Amino acid sequence: MLQLFRNRTATPTPEPAFIDIQHGARRYRIPIKRVNGARRFTLRVRAATLDAVLTMPKGSSLRAAKSFAERHAEWVGTRLDVLPRKIPLAAGSVIPLRGVPVSIVARKSLRAAAWIEETSASGRTENFICVSGDPEQQHKRVLDLLRREARRDLEAAVLRHTATLGKTARRITLRDTRSRWGSCTSQGSLNFSWRLIMAPPHVLDYLAAHEVAHLAHMDHSPAYWAVAARLAPALANAEAWLKQNGASLHLYG
Repeated sequence: MLQLFRNRTATPTPEPAFIDIQHGARRYRIPIKRVNGARRFTLRVRAATLDAVLTMPKGSSLRAAKSFAERHAEWVGTRLDVLPRKIPLAAGSVIPLRGVPVSIVARKSLRAAAWIEETSASGRTENFICVSGDPEQQHKRVLDLLRREARRDLEAAVLRHTATLGKTARRITLRDTRSRWGSCTSQGSLNFSWRLIMAPPHVLDYLAAHEVAHLAHMDHSPAYWAVAARLAPALANAEAWLKQNGASLHLYG
């Protein structure tokens, strides 16, 4: 028993995922990311997550990383201060729904948590997102509504495009991804960001077509792009819209 104890390998302590730095009275938590090919420390401010991330060479020490971040703490604070603030999913906010600004209003209801209400006046139609309950309940209720609407639109778009190709999607999953709007697994499962419900319909339709096209070609070869363009003729316009406006969708909620 003594010999077994001596040969036992100690479990290594996991490396922290972030470092904390201080500048004046303000404290910043900086996620760290080790990259094999990195040759130096770099700091990047991310608008989507309202934070700064530190990229570091794989062999560098945490002490050196912390020292680098502390030397640039003022720069981090200045950049974070000018970023747009998050817009809550709650009464009083205006958020995009299918590319159109929509007000969130509080309504009393015993039957529904959140719903879309259409009004017409002077020949003009306007939509509202209505939400019931206390303020602390509103975020989840509006989020659930947006996810339901996103699933309905994406399932319809995927069904239309798969029928054109004669393919079948195994599953559709909604996530809140930061680095991509959609993906397709080798098993035929499609993943999408629920935030696409805030984009114009042609953008959501393009992303559905983009991932469905991977059911035919699991790459980005010319053959793949030919299929994607056939499914979504507005491909170029949709990609241009995402490039210009996509990051702003992460400001909500």
